[in-house]
Amino acid sequence: VQLQASGGGLVQPGGSLRLSCAASGNIFSINAMGWYRQAPEKQRELVAAITSGGSTNYADSVKGRFTISRDNTKNTVYLQMNSLKPEDTAVYYCNQNIRRRGGLTNNDYWGQGTLVTVSS
Repeated sequence: VQLQASGGGLVQPGGSLRLSCAASGNIFSINAMGWYRQAPEKQRELVAAITSGGSTNYADSVKGRFTISRDNTKNTVYLQMNSLKPEDTAVYYCNQNIRRRGGLTNNDYWGQGTLVTVSS
């Protein structure tokens, strides 16, 4: 199983970006999906998560600005980021909780990280 993240880049304050993360491989089912971020010299933190049923939760710092969604037909999770601020600058990592075909348990898989830089 592999996760491929994309969509990062340089954006001015107030701008928008959309991140995508697609899972591929021997997948039976996917439970929760989420986005985390890690800024320089800081710990990785949860940004947003979405359950298989579509329930979402967000870090307080991004509520009202970021929206997480998923397309189960494509094994893909998205993060729409609006009204970006310099403090949103970080490497963003996607996470999916996946059961492989023939597997008995779910495991967490991570994307490679995509850099988001918010600067004028």
